[in-house]
Amino acid sequence: MARLSFRGTHTALVTPFRNGRVDEEAFARLIRAQIRGGVDGIVPVGTTGESPTLGFEEHVEVIRLAVRLADRKVKVIAGTGGNSTEEAIFLTQAAAEAGADASLQVAPYYNRPSQEGLFQHFRAIARSARLPMVLYNIPGRCGVEIAVETVQRLAAACPGIVGIKEAGGNADRVSQLRGALGREFTILSGDDSLTLPFMAVGAEGVVSVASNVIPRPVTTMVRAFLAGRLAEALRLHARYYPLFKDLFIETNPVPVKTALAMMGWMAEDVRLPLAPLRPASRERLEATLRACGLLRAARAPKA
Repeated sequence: MARLSFRGTHTALVTPFRNGRVDEEAFARLIRAQIRGGVDGIVPVGTTGESPTLGFEEHVEVIRLAVRLADRKVKVIAGTGGNSTEEAIFLTQAAAEAGADASLQVAPYYNRPSQEGLFQHFRAIARSARLPMVLYNIPGRCGVEIAVETVQRLAAACPGIVGIKEAGGNADRVSQLRGALGREFTILSGDDSLTLPFMAVGAEGVVSVASNVIPRPVTTMVRAFLAGRLAEALRLHARYYPLFKDLFIETNPVPVKTALAMMGWMAEDVRLPLAPLRPASRERLEATLRACGLLRAARAPKA
């Protein structure tokens, strides 16, 4: 399998809910807004998509819906990871059948496998479906880090493992990954506020939460940096940095769903055990959205 490039901006989509069900109309508006905003890809049912709260049938249906709505205009990297290898294989095979371009594979959470366990887990998934894989390192949520040596070992053993979403908050790790894996392996920032620092030492884009709200500015920032227009990229980073931070003022995706609701795009419904944004956080987020000019002229995107 040839290695594919997934550089650029990929939106970690929220999953809109209304009355306890997936709001397909709002999801369609959101994806069409991403396409108009110029993103390179979308990532349904990842952490931002509240994947732990979706049943298997819902999870697969959201992937199918994303693939259909993307209509080959942007790549679809389906979140199909889990802390059970068997479940991750099932979801990855379903994503392949649905027509996704790649899968996003989070490190198994809660059960805290060894590095050998991580290697065996990801290799088993890679062998189960002919679908490119992007690893997802987020030790703050998973309690385990995918070691640089393990990533290197996986890339050598599994040609279909083509990249990593790096959300460990550590630019040194990005440098280490780039040195170990060469230019064909794609490294994506997993934190909007760290996108430019990570790109400065070898990352080639971002899996972005903020681009749910501001797809065009995030895309422009990333492309400007890749094209060597550093001053332009820095201006955009500085302008939207307060938003990058405040979209994580509480547990993701509660703030970004609240922001989208304030802008009239969808209901802010989240599923338990997530809870609505606290009043003080809501006030701060609204002030930041206004300062960025996002509430004054906000309009729900056309279907």
